[in-house]
Amino acid sequence: MKAAIATEGSRVAQHFGRCPHFTIVEIEGGSVISQERVVNPRAGPGSLPQFLKSQGIGLIICGGMGERAQVFFKQMGIDIILGVTGTIDEVVDNLTAGKLSGGKSLCPKGGGETVEPCDGKEER
Repeated sequence: MKAAIATEGSRVAQHFGRCPHFTIVEIEGGSVISQERVVNPRAGPGSLPQFLKSQGIGLIICGGMGERAQVFFKQMGIDIILGVTGTIDEVVDNLTAGKLSGGKSLCPKGGGETVEPCDGKEER
C-alpha cells in the first residue's frame, strides 16, 4: 500500500490542498518499504488527485480536506483518513502498526483574512 501524508514541516498538514509537501510511504507487511517527500505540484483543480493516483497512492492522510476533493478521491478509489494530527514519524508508526485512526476534518471553517475556509474550492 502507498499512502500520501499531507506534510508541513515535520507534522501532518491541517489543510490537504494547501500543504507544501506530501510524504509518500509504501508499506508492505507492516514495514516501511520506502518513504520520500515530494512537493505539492498545485497545478489546478482536479490535478492533485490525478497526480497522486499516478504515483500509485491508495490512501490519503491529512488533518482536513474539502468535500469536493473528497469526492474526487473517492471516485478514483483512493481512501482518505481525515482528522489526523502529529508528526509524520508518529503517523507512519501508527499506520504500520494498524493503529492510525482519524476523525472529523480539521480544516477551519469561515472566512476572513487570516483563515481560509476549507470549502473545497481551492482543492486540487
